[in-house]
Amino acid sequence: MILPIVAYGDPVLKKKAGEVDRNYSGLSDLIGNMYETMYNSHGVGLAAPQIGLSLRLFIVDGTPFEDDEVTDFKQTFINPVIRNEDGDLWKFNEGCLSIPNIREDVSRKKMLTIEYYDENLNIQKMNFDGLSARIIQHEYDHIEGILFTDRISPLRRRLLKNKLLDISKGNVDVDYAMRFPSR
Repeated sequence: MILPIVAYGDPVLKKKAGEVDRNYSGLSDLIGNMYETMYNSHGVGLAAPQIGLSLRLFIVDGTPFEDDEVTDFKQTFINPVIRNEDGDLWKFNEGCLSIPNIREDVSRKKMLTIEYYDENLNIQKMNFDGLSARIIQHEYDHIEGILFTDRISPLRRRLLKNKLLDISKGNVDVDYAMRFPSR
C-alpha cells in the first residue's frame, strides 16, 4: 500500500524517533508498504517519520546510483545506531521526499559503521562508504529529528524560508501522495 509522505513542517519530522519493539504488530507489512511508497515516490531512502510514524526504522535502495559506486544496496535498518563516522567531509547535492523540489549541498563524513537489525530482526554491524554511507546518514538523520535543511548554512535556510513555508502549506507540485501540516 502506498502511504502519503509527510511534508516539511510536520512535527513528527523534528522528533527523535522511538525504538521499534521486537513484537511490533505488522512490521513486515509496514516495511513492504514503505518500499512500495519509496519506489512510487522515486526515492532512494525512506524513514518511518516520513510516513508519520515516530519509529527508528528506515529503508534504502541505491539502485538509481548503480552507475556510480553503489551496487546491490537495498537494505532495511531497524533500531540502527551509527557507531562511527570517519573520513574527510565531502559535499553532495541532497534532496528529500518530505522537502520536494529543493536540493542543497550537504557535507558529510565519507565512511560509517552502523549496527542495526535487518528485516528478519537479525543484528548486523556493517561498514559503508561513499554514496551508500551518505544515503544511510540522510535517513538516519530522519530518525534523529534532523532534516538536510538543518545541515546547511543559516543564510541558505533563510533564502529557502518561503519555499519551505509553501511546502508546509501544500503549495508544491509533486507526483506522489503527500500529507501537509498546514492543510
